[in-house]
Amino acid sequence: MHELGLCASIVDAIENRAGEQPVAKVRVRVGRLHHVHPEAFDQSFAIAAMGTVAADAAAELVLLPVAARCTSCGAQWDGDEIPLACPECGAVEVEVVGGDELVLESIEYRG
Repeated sequence: MHELGLCASIVDAIENRAGEQPVAKVRVRVGRLHHVHPEAFDQSFAIAAMGTVAADAAAELVLLPVAARCTSCGAQWDGDEIPLACPECGAVEVEVVGGDELVLESIEYRG
C-alpha cells in the first residue's frame, strides 16, 4: 500500500508548515498517475497523522486526470490512464503533460 508512504510525506509537509498549531483539515491534489485509491488514502492519512498536529484532521483528496497532448496534431485531452494514441489523429507521438501532481493545496487550523 504505497498510500501510506505518500501520506507520511504529506504529514511531514503539514508539520513543517503548521509547526505546533493543530490542524483541522487539509486538501491534497493528486494526479491519477500515482494510482491512489481514496479509501486507502483515508486510512493511510489517519495512520500517518497519529501523534502529530494533523491527528484527527480531515483530509480531502482531489484526484486530477491524466492530461495528454499529441505532438503530431496538437490535440489535448484528459483521461484516467496514459494514452496509447491520439484520439483525434491516431498518432502515437503522445506527450503526458499532467497527472503526476502531488500538491498540499491547503491547511485549515483548529480554532
